[in-house]
Amino acid sequence: MTISNNQRRKMKSAARFYAVQALFQMEATGQTVEGIVREFEDHRFGEIIDDVELVEGDVDTFRRMMDRAVDLQASIDQMTDRALVEKWPIARIDPTWRALFRAAGAELLDKDTPPKVVISEFVAVAEAFSHDGKEPKFVNAVLDHMARQAQPEAF
Repeated sequence: MTISNNQRRKMKSAARFYAVQALFQMEATGQTVEGIVREFEDHRFGEIIDDVELVEGDVDTFRRMMDRAVDLQASIDQMTDRALVEKWPIARIDPTWRALFRAAGAELLDKDTPPKVVISEFVAVAEAFSHDGKEPKFVNAVLDHMARQAQPEAF
């Protein structure tokens, strides 16, 4: 079966969403990256919730993002810390946003996707997790700063 460009884009977007969830769950439960990747691929991708089937995630994008987020976590966290106000180091922010910044940081450091696309995609993920509508603006500002650090030549 041939996958259209639109479907491939949706699958990559879903992989980003799943990566944020998986990184959050890893931090909360202490699971290994191998275990969490297996769980998401086996049980979350395409899951049906309240009669709504979730989009299949792009497996390669998801795995690469997860591996890089774990392998480069210290560098990504430092990049995030530099983007945050000094009074709000990454350890003090909500674990959801920490997971989002780690997933986005992994993709920014991978340099396969233009940084503006990464920012746009992860702001959309932030909107899905937003409680009061302010978080996406915060995420946009932090990711813009991170992108300029990771790929200054793109700006």
